[in-house]
Order: sequence, then structure tokens, then C-alpha cells
Amino acid sequence: MSKLLEVIHAEKYYGNKGNLTAALNDLSFSVDEGEFVGIMGASGSGKTTLLNCISTIDKLSAGKVLLSGQNINELKGKQLDRFRSHKLGFIFQDFNLLDTMTAEENIALSLSIKGVPAKEIREKVEKAAETLGISQQLSKFPSEMSGGQKQRVAAARAVVTDPELVLADEPTGALDSKASKSLMESLRKLNETRNATILMVTHDSFSASYAGRIIFIKDGKIFTEILREENETRKDFFKRIVDVTSVLGGELDEVV
Repeated sequence: MSKLLEVIHAEKYYGNKGNLTAALNDLSFSVDEGEFVGIMGASGSGKTTLLNCISTIDKLSAGKVLLSGQNINELKGKQLDRFRSHKLGFIFQDFNLLDTMTAEENIALSLSIKGVPAKEIREKVEKAAETLGISQQLSKFPSEMSGGQKQRVAAARAVVTDPELVLADEPTGALDSKASKSLMESLRKLNETRNATILMVTHDSFSASYAGRIIFIKDGKIFTEILREENETRKDFFKRIVDVTSVLGGELDEVV
């Protein structure tokens, strides 16, 4: 497998010279194409800062983030806009859907902006909706959908452009356990059927158990990482995740 994402000696500092706080401290890792990787750590560990720097919302103080060999820290203006719209897909905790648009229109919006032909847009939207189990919701507005349905619409919107990397920030944070399970099964299906590369920040051990590898961060550094073994059940992987999060003092949720 080829390396899609490389984070190299990443450092991020906040504050001034007299009072610097290191949110990321010489952090390095890579993600292969087609991987589903979870990032975990207690509050303040640096996981959200890391995601913000990968997504270009924030900039590193030192180090590099490479996507397909391209240093994203060097992008500016139109190059940066193009990178965000073509290379990345985002799934946010609070859905970020437009209330005045149907699910179909929300999913199709980024394709419409790019000038993709209407027939192609419809095909892509229907394919993404089918994968995520929301084909019956396409004509509904966000106010007519449950939280889980809205988050799966948001996931469809994130992958409909076939981005190189999907970034998910606490995607189950606003969902109940049933909706969380449904969303995570949908994300795993995206990973397996569309070879979507997913990097997910979560504090939830249950959600993390759907990934293939978990990187644990503590004080801006990598504490450890664990890989789901070939014949390992999700429940057994969950137990290993819990073992590490208990050492880190993370929040735990029971597997279902």
C-alpha cells in the first residue's frame, strides 16, 4: 500500500514567548491509502489540533503534513481552496447541513459548485446515498430527519466528490448509541466498498473499534498505537482499546 498521508515532526505551539503551550510535540505518523485510522486521547491531548492542521484550518508551527507527497503547509489562495474542495472530505460532529436544502441538494452542492453535469451528479449522489443507507431520505429536509440520518447525509456529502482523505471529527458525538452504531457501520462500509481513506478523531472507544488502527495521543505526542488483527473480532479490539484508554484516563463506553 502507498502512503497517502504523512505527518512529519509536527509541532504546534500556542501563546507567546513567555508562555508557550505545546499542543503537538514532535509528532510523526503515516496513513496508507484505504486505511481507516482512529485518533484517540483525553481532552487536551492534541487530537483536535492535529486534525485542524491536517485539514488546513490551522497551521503547524514546525514540521510537515504531506498528502500524496504534497506539502499542504505551502498551499495558499486558490491552491488551498482547490485542495480543500478536491482532496478532502469533512464529517463534523454537528452535521453542518443547510436547513433550506433537501438531503439530495446538500450532498450534491459541492459537485454543483464544481460544474459537474446534472446526470453525473445524480448518479454520484444516488451511489453515495445507497452506500450509506439513506436513499429514502434524499427528498427530506434536515428538520425531517433524525440525528443519525443527518450524520449519514453529512457522510455522503463528504465522500460524493471521491476525496483522497475523509476527516471525521467526533462524528458520533451528537448521536445516541443506536444512531452511533448505524453511522459507524456505514463508515466501515465506505472504507471497505469504496476504499475510502478515513482519519477519525474520537473519544469514544465503541466508535473507535470500527477502525483498523488506533493512534493514541498524550500531551501532543504519540503514546502508543494498536492494530486490529486479521481475525480479531470488533468486540475483542474494543477491549484492547478500553485497556489503553483506561491508562490514558479517557472516557469509556460499553460495546453493544
